[in-house]
Amino acid sequence: MGIFASIKNAIWHSDRDHAEEKAKPTGDPYPAAPAPMATPSAPRPAPAAAEPEPISQAAMEARIARMPGAEGRNWRTSIVDLMAVVGVDPSYENRKELAGELGLTDYSGTAEQNIALHHAVINLLAAEGGAMPGMLRD
Repeated sequence: MGIFASIKNAIWHSDRDHAEEKAKPTGDPYPAAPAPMATPSAPRPAPAAAEPEPISQAAMEARIARMPGAEGRNWRTSIVDLMAVVGVDPSYENRKELAGELGLTDYSGTAEQNIALHHAVINLLAAEGGAMPGMLRD
């Protein structure tokens, strides 16, 4: 798995624990039987297991903001802080690898390149189903 995939998976799956908690039964241990369902005329294709559901800008920001260490970090504009918050080592080597994955050549870690790398990550996250605010994208 690449660096970008690690970032994306950390964000998309960050609320998995919360979803499991919500799925735990509460209340009546013997609920009424569900009503029979009508048989659909055509079978629905099953959603791809590997593809996450698209999430809104607010949901993505909330997921990142709930991650340990997000408070006090500038993840909205800093690639180093974003990587650290999602649990990916923000070392130069990993940022260089991430830049290569995203097609940014000759990465040497300058401030301008880190800004471009952050924009590229945010743009790709948005393109893959996580709408981000316009001010964060190019």
